[in-house]
Amino acid sequence: MKMPESFKKVVGGILLVGLLVVALLLLKDKGNNIKSVTLTSPGNLAFQNQLEITLEHPASIYVRYWIKGSSDKYRTPATSVSDSFKIPLLLLETDTTYDYQIVVEGTIPKYSKTLSFTTREQSPWLVYNWVKEENPHDASSLGNGLVMLCFGRTPGYVTMVDGKGAIRWYWQIDDIGVRAARLTGHGTVLAMLRPVKLDVIDDTPKSNAEIIQELHVPMRRGSIGFAGGTAIAEVGLDGQLLWRLDMKTLPNPEYHVIHHDVLMDADGNICTLYRPKKIFDLSKVGGAGIDTLGGDGILVIDKTGKEIWKWSVWDEWNIANDPNINEYKYDRFHMNSLSFDRDSNFLVSVAVEDQVWKINRKTGKVMWKFGKNGDFKMDTTYSFSFQHTAHTNSDGDLMLMDNSLFRKESRGLSFTLDTVSWTATNKICAPLPTNKYTSRMGSSYLLPNGNLLQTSAKTGTVLVTSSAGENVHWELNSFYVPYRAEYVPADTWKKFFIKE
Repeated sequence: MKMPESFKKVVGGILLVGLLVVALLLLKDKGNNIKSVTLTSPGNLAFQNQLEITLEHPASIYVRYWIKGSSDKYRTPATSVSDSFKIPLLLLETDTTYDYQIVVEGTIPKYSKTLSFTTREQSPWLVYNWVKEENPHDASSLGNGLVMLCFGRTPGYVTMVDGKGAIRWYWQIDDIGVRAARLTGHGTVLAMLRPVKLDVIDDTPKSNAEIIQELHVPMRRGSIGFAGGTAIAEVGLDGQLLWRLDMKTLPNPEYHVIHHDVLMDADGNICTLYRPKKIFDLSKVGGAGIDTLGGDGILVIDKTGKEIWKWSVWDEWNIANDPNINEYKYDRFHMNSLSFDRDSNFLVSVAVEDQVWKINRKTGKVMWKFGKNGDFKMDTTYSFSFQHTAHTNSDGDLMLMDNSLFRKESRGLSFTLDTVSWTATNKICAPLPTNKYTSRMGSSYLLPNGNLLQTSAKTGTVLVTSSAGENVHWELNSFYVPYRAEYVPADTWKKFFIKE
């Protein structure tokens, strides 16, 4: 069939326009050269570099990089359109040569020539024998993730260690320690900052007037040890301090000291524990008279410190019916962990009660209590005491570290909770080795590969064990007492690099 001349002209015109557009795009791409490339090491850290790149014309770029001679290649996400960039390269291995290419995106991507850099040896203050040859050290048992630890003395820091015992990430703050840190949902680290020494033991007799005045003194009386923080900071995975909030700037003195945990919710608000106090005449329950009781509560604030929501245990606790109030009057509950359940309500570890409470984050209602004298029937073989780090694991079960004050055998436990039959069924029971008993602090987390990451805080040990605890696959040895160890999954870094 012969094509009409008019149709030929239309098709020819479209093709000509198309060719002209392609030619113009190619000319545009051809003229966009890389003007400069500068390599720096922010924070003077051997395992982190930053490429500062400028172009002749605005465009989107990314960087491909790999250990010289390796077939495993990585690339950074494509940038937004600009003519200058600062691109971090994270989790680099120290004393190692890397090759890299800069790719300018366009109709036809433009690849730079292959460039190279060599990372420095590890800075001396970061060299430590975390994983000892004489101890279990199967790095594969940890999977592809890292272990995050906090140092509570001055200068404070957060560090991430790989399965070989090498530090791969590090952030330091000079004027204060780091009590605890959590990964946020948008790929940052949220840290609770603490002074090295703040708790004051003060058992001197006081008049009623002095006691009432003491209600708004942020330091509690007692001798359990300072487990709190006086500031909160958010840190990017590139090591940049995003913001810091000093709690003493908040108008309510009860908020000046927070403790044990700090979380970020889906709205970017900060959730933590605080110490609400209450004046009570203890002579009504066999005590000496008027005193200031120390309790716990949940505080939700925004990044500026503005109060969003709060809950105090004193709002629902019947002091007059409490047989233990005189014994534990300055630290009645010792709530020591805060987390979100799958429905976004709060889970709180109440150590003195040997219980975990679920608290409705809208109404403040205690939805259930699990543990000793709680709402669930359970096999007493798995009863726990003074537990830490209660949370919902990836299987949807409640998991915790049983410090076991009475059994003297620390163990990771998980339970399936049935809120219809109100029964609790043990699913994981993983005792630590007897020489790793920890009466305080510690943690137990289920890893993606089915192993457990467990912390014996008092012995300075982090372990990867089998799910039943019978085998220790990997052991990290800290030179200080870590409050807990958090697992940092490999996909945490997808915002910064991906494997090609």
